[in-house]
Amino acid sequence: MGMESSPEAPQPVRVVLQAVGGWIGRLGRIWVEGQIAELNRRGGMAYITLRDPVANVSARVTCPIRVLRAADPAPEPGARVVVHAKPDFYVPRGTFALQALEIRHVGLGELLARLERLRQTLAAEGLFAESRKRRLPFLPGVVGLICGRESAAERDVLENARRRWPAVRFEVREVAVQGDRAVGEVLAALEELDARPEVDVIIIARGGGSLEDLLPFSDEALVRAVAATRTPVVSAIGHEQDTPLLDHVADLRASTPTDAAKKVVPDVGEQLQLVRQLRDRARRVLQGGIAREEAWLAAMRSRPVLASPMGELDRQAEQVLGLRDRARRALTAALDRAGDDLAHTRARLHALSPATTLARGYAIVRRADGTVVRSAADVAPGEELRLRFAEDGLVAIAKDREDEEA
Repeated sequence: MGMESSPEAPQPVRVVLQAVGGWIGRLGRIWVEGQIAELNRRGGMAYITLRDPVANVSARVTCPIRVLRAADPAPEPGARVVVHAKPDFYVPRGTFALQALEIRHVGLGELLARLERLRQTLAAEGLFAESRKRRLPFLPGVVGLICGRESAAERDVLENARRRWPAVRFEVREVAVQGDRAVGEVLAALEELDARPEVDVIIIARGGGSLEDLLPFSDEALVRAVAATRTPVVSAIGHEQDTPLLDHVADLRASTPTDAAKKVVPDVGEQLQLVRQLRDRARRVLQGGIAREEAWLAAMRSRPVLASPMGELDRQAEQVLGLRDRARRALTAALDRAGDDLAHTRARLHALSPATTLARGYAIVRRADGTVVRSAADVAPGEELRLRFAEDGLVAIAKDREDEEA
């Protein structure tokens, strides 16, 4: 039930705080999970700032040194722990704190299981799909680099990149890469670099570490922020055995910061060598093509029709003359054969002609009716006969028949 109060009858501060303390006390003992952001020891007590694993929320924990030492090994800043605590409200100062009764480290298996569940959730949303990953620019004008302060990862990226392409420019943002402040600082640097239009690619680099050290790079807020950037992001955490979720959502994963420099910045020597190779290849292809065309042209020019055009005309003229002479000979021979055949036919006709027979002294005897007399026995004495000679004829009167012997 609420406390009764009014402007005329307000409740004193002590009463209100005592009521708040009573309400909090009724929560009972509770297990709380978080990450140790700060840990200070004074006398026989340890004062811990326990940060929420995801949200930017923290609570104060008071812990006897013996409870702290009971967790073997003793927790240090950055460790993920589970605290069995009793909520307490200190009325004189109006402050809230958790009184630690027991502290346990979060097991490695449990952390991996949580990361796997988060990975499956983000994968189901499509944040790790290959289709959404963007290609890196061939030659970035400005490279954004998010790394630890004065870290080996920063030196590896800068030195290797400038060795490959001395003109490349960097925008470096040094942040905390482990601990409770890592996620917030990396997010702020990522947002700043992504907002700059001249930055063509962003590298998030760290020189490896344990699973606990790499937890900030599996933070859900950071993973979603990387997925939402307009600038391609390269993950170069420098590890192999444990893959943080940042590797899955980044547009390109590099095994080490040095590998990231090689993948983001092209090697000027290699590119010049490639240009020389392509230029030589183009020259050889062009020269080979020209040589083939020249050989074809020479072969065409060496052909008789092009080497001596008039010779081909002369050959064609000779062929025409030869065909004409052949046609003339064939026609003459055909005419000669036809003339001979005609002469033979004429001779045969002449030999068979009655006129030829008459010319040899024979005559044709016919009666007055025109019938030819073939035997003397067919003629009656006194019958008028007509005799036809070669040139002329006459009329005769038959007398007596003579025998052949007479």
